[in-house]
Amino acid sequence: MQVLAVTPEIFPLVKTGGLADVAGALPLALGRQGVATRTLVPGYPAVLKSFGKKKPLAQFAALQGGKASVFSAEVGGLDLLVLDAPHLFDRPGGPYANAAGMDWPDNWRRFAALSRAGADIAAGAIQGYTPDVVHAHDWQAAMTLAYMRYGAAVGVPSVITVHNLAFQGQFGAGIFGELGLPAPAMGLDGVEYYGGVGYLKAGLHSAWAITTVSPTYAQEIRTPQFGMGLDGLLNARASDIHGIVNGIDVDIWNPETDVHLDAAYSQRSLKSGRRTNKRTVERRFGFQHDDSPILCAVTRLTWQKGIDLLVETLDGVVAAGARLAVLGAGDAALEGALLAGAARHRGRAGIVIGYDEKLSHLMQGGCDAILVPSRFEPCGLTQLYGLRYGCVPVVARTGGLADTVIDANEAALSAGVATGFQFEPANAGSFLHGVRRTVDGYADVAAWTSIQRQGMKSDVSWDRSARKYVELYRSLLSRRPG
Repeated sequence: MQVLAVTPEIFPLVKTGGLADVAGALPLALGRQGVATRTLVPGYPAVLKSFGKKKPLAQFAALQGGKASVFSAEVGGLDLLVLDAPHLFDRPGGPYANAAGMDWPDNWRRFAALSRAGADIAAGAIQGYTPDVVHAHDWQAAMTLAYMRYGAAVGVPSVITVHNLAFQGQFGAGIFGELGLPAPAMGLDGVEYYGGVGYLKAGLHSAWAITTVSPTYAQEIRTPQFGMGLDGLLNARASDIHGIVNGIDVDIWNPETDVHLDAAYSQRSLKSGRRTNKRTVERRFGFQHDDSPILCAVTRLTWQKGIDLLVETLDGVVAAGARLAVLGAGDAALEGALLAGAARHRGRAGIVIGYDEKLSHLMQGGCDAILVPSRFEPCGLTQLYGLRYGCVPVVARTGGLADTVIDANEAALSAGVATGFQFEPANAGSFLHGVRRTVDGYADVAAWTSIQRQGMKSDVSWDRSARKYVELYRSLLSRRPG
């Protein structure tokens, strides 16, 4: 089976969040299931410099305002198709925004071009290659499926994965005339969305199947609370929605071989290895050395991630007997509030603004628990890393967090299946209660070790999820006409 994936980012070449991790890891896992994936990505500077240009596989004389070509490349075992369109992607800054953090004003054009190229490839633009299934990721690739629906690839099965419904790609109606779609597409069952053009909405309407990155999130997005204005459409397509939880790269995230740790460890050497790493974390954050638990957060500092709850309860977290280490960046007001909290509790709380890959691994390997107080979380990855490393997750009961962490209630502890702590609702009182439960749990050495080891036994790899994607692809192929 041949799958064409279309994505705006992919690890290890370009990454702003979990989407890149999925786009980079899923093809490798599918390959172990006998499915070959070629992934179309934009030719950002960071992507182009990773390989030497070859003879183009496809060329476009006029793709959203300029010439473009598609080249093949192989990076880290990934079979890539790179859309080289300098007028759209050869610019400094991030994939979606400039160095000042402002969205590129032509993002609608840039990702329409990516999508149009994907649809053309699905229709045979590359000689000798016709995919069996097209798999688009998030709003930036969603229009691929609209172009397929109104073009020559209408009969090719398609899937869209929603990584975060909050990001939808909504633009004014004035762009429609430049999208190259027929007039009927600007309708309620096409790309029209509240009087404008909705890229994600178009993909959700056009896809043969819709996946989200956890079963609980698949249910949540059908409610007004989490549906972000699309719950009506999603309920109409309920039978086509599938929740498949993300995995992680268990080779990169492996405490037994992780070069970022001061001491690698396994379940058998859990205490000694993590003790060494904990001392390094203490030095890095300027903590007093004692036996109290270190709770950490490695995250974007935003409202969605519940960081305002962390700010509100920071004094209470320290008063509960824990130390707090935070690594992340985001909202300036939240950054300032956390820095102020760290100043109030010097030696008990610390924050590093920004992102540091080595430090993120070290925190998983040396902190005792990882806090994920998200208001909504399609899947989440840091709690999966925590499970893998014996860094006990403390999570809001929502989305993929609810699906991947088993709460340490009395029944779960008695059965020996608990892997972390859940709390709900996502407010300061419930969060602080969850923290206090965690600190109390840490004091029970036998129970805490059981929680750690049970988490480390969890299957957080991509293999099980990849099998579910293969089953979905096959079910779509069985519906293909002829």
